Amino acid sequence: MDAMSDLLYGQESYHRFFSPKAYLNSYYNVDGDTLGNSRLLFKLKHLAKIFTSGKVKGETLIDIGTGPTIYQLLSACEAFSNIIVSDLTEANLEEFNKWLLNKPGAFDWSPVVKYVCHLEGDRVPWEEKEEQLRRAIKQVLKCDVLLSNPTDPVVLPQVDCVLSCACLEAACKEKEDYIAGLNNLSALLKPGGYLVLTGVLESRYYVVGESKFLPFHLTKDFMMETLNRVGFVIESFEWSGEKKEPWEKTAKFLAYYVLVAQKKV
Repeated sequence: MDAMSDLLYGQESYHRFFSPKAYLNSYYNVDGDTLGNSRLLFKLKHLAKIFTSGKVKGETLIDIGTGPTIYQLLSACEAFSNIIVSDLTEANLEEFNKWLLNKPGAFDWSPVVKYVCHLEGDRVPWEEKEEQLRRAIKQVLKCDVLLSNPTDPVVLPQVDCVLSCACLEAACKEKEDYIAGLNNLSALLKPGGYLVLTGVLESRYYVVGESKFLPFHLTKDFMMETLNRVGFVIESFEWSGEKKEPWEKTAKFLAYYVLVAQKKV
């Protein structure tokens, strides 16, 4: 599996080989109420800060490339009453809908929800937080970030905020793809709207079950240059800092980040 030929990349590989359950168990399964996942803690802390600051707010937020996860939306529902989630694969949407509809076999997010409630000052019980998020989610759509209209055939009005977590890195093969993908995200946003991105820098691979995926090799400089090129002003950029050794047995990358940028008016 170490050979380059064994690495899976591009969107078709996600349709064929990506297992939502294996992904959740590998990267989000925690022991009781203890969150020992440094990457998840980093993202939760910064997303809570972003969405409870009072600056990034509005009526509608769309999450592009939601996958089977909810963690990225827990603080977002404090700032947006209308949330649209979307993903490329039916398997991810099916797994997400298990949680949304509170079906048997849904992934247990309660330790993560409790932690976010704590970050936000324990204003409400964690069960109420989950229900708040469920109420805020108004649509669950298919999406493809490489389409000029990512939610095609559904045409949405421009929104106040676009959130996307590692979606571009997963979908893109070349620099041209990344530039096009950012342009497509920008088209979903109102002028003056906010783009919130999280992901990893200079990823070499990550493992899901028996499959080893090759994300786009995103560098900090290229991301910053591209955001400026397609018409964004970077408001904040938080990253974990460079490390010489991989942090997880199932993934190898340089650092993880959370970024906020505003679309130029």
